[in-house]
Order: sequence, then C-alpha cells, then structure tokens
Amino acid sequence: MKKAFLILFTVAVTAAQAQIVTPEPKPQISVSGEGKVKVVPDQAFISIAVENKGNNATEVKKLNDETVEKVVQYLKKKLPKEDVQTQRVSLNPQYDYDKKKYNYLANQTIEILLKDLSQYDALMEGLVNLGINRINNVEFRSSKLAFHQSEARKLAMQEAKLKAQDYVSVLGQKVGKALMISDNSQVYHPQPVYYEMAMNKADAVGGAPRETLAAGEINIVANVQVSFILE
Repeated sequence: MKKAFLILFTVAVTAAQAQIVTPEPKPQISVSGEGKVKVVPDQAFISIAVENKGNNATEVKKLNDETVEKVVQYLKKKLPKEDVQTQRVSLNPQYDYDKKKYNYLANQTIEILLKDLSQYDALMEGLVNLGINRINNVEFRSSKLAFHQSEARKLAMQEAKLKAQDYVSVLGQKVGKALMISDNSQVYHPQPVYYEMAMNKADAVGGAPRETLAAGEINIVANVQVSFILE
C-alpha cells in the first residue's frame, strides 16, 4: 500500500512539474545615451594665497598675517562674508644647502566665491596691490548647476530612446517600456584655470579697464544606459 502511494505521489509531482512552463525571455534592446548642455558660467571659485619667506620664523609669520588681514578686510567690503574663507595656514622650515641654514616659508590660502564675474579684474587687481602673490586656480561655475544637470539627463534619455527606435525600425518592432536605467554620468568638476603671478603688471591701455578672464562655456554632460522592451 505504501509503495503504491509513493508511486502515485511521484507521478503527481512529476505531472505538476511538467505543467510549470519557464517563461520565454522578453525581447529587449540596451542602448546608451548622452546629453550635453553648454552653459555660460556666472560664478567663479578663486583660490589665492599669501606667501612669505625669511630666516626668522616669527617675523615671517607676522608679515604673512598682516597681509592676510588686509586682504580679508578688503574682501569683506567687496563680497558677502559667506563667500570668503581662509584655510591652509602653514609655516614650514626649508633648509638651504648652499648657505647651510634654514629659511621659513609662511603660507595662507583664501578661497573666494565670486558671484559676479564682471568684478573679477577689479577685485584681483585690488588683491595683488594688497600683497597676494599666488593665484592657485580659478574654477568657472554655474549658479543653476542642478537645473542644467536635469536638462542634460533628459537629453540623454531622449537620445537613448531615439537610438533604440533607429535600431528596431527596420525590424518592424516598437520600443516599449524601459526595463532598466543606469546613470553612468561622471561627477561634475568645474574646469580650473591656472595662473602664474606676473612680476610686473601692465597698465591698462588708454585708461581702459583690463579684461584678463575669458569664461567661455562649460559643458555639463549626462550619460545613461537604458534597456527597453521590444514590442
């Protein structure tokens, strides 16, 4: 009796398994898309520094601090206080092998967010006159970065869908719903522009204001990988 029951149970399980049908994979297409938005920057992130060198650590640090104080006070008159930040204060010994003695290098970095690029030349001229002797870099930025990134993502999706439609148009199929969307965009980093401090400043020609900054355009790019169902 038990043997007969076991045989019947085995037959029933086998029949049930036979009824389970593995669904066929849905036809799909995977494509990439890129969206690019060109933007005229309206801000600049500026990193400047005051640097002094001498053989007396106390005097070098004092001289550097005096210049930095003047620079900070000048910037507070020109810009909102939240757009100016001092950092990277350092005082390091440097050994002079020729003279067999130590010198000391004092350095302090000041970072500025300039929200009006038309002020750049006048601002930098004032800073140089006060004693800054290094411009580390200038990065062009957009105050509407999040908006432009959103537009770039939409363009990337539109290009991906159009590309998929081009591929399947010759097959008599249509592009259906998206199965998967992968964002392959790189983290946006503003383009830095590096400067060397000139020893001599050329005067403005004919009294006209100098223009030393060409902001141009910045590219904001989004990349996506999309898989669509084919209908």
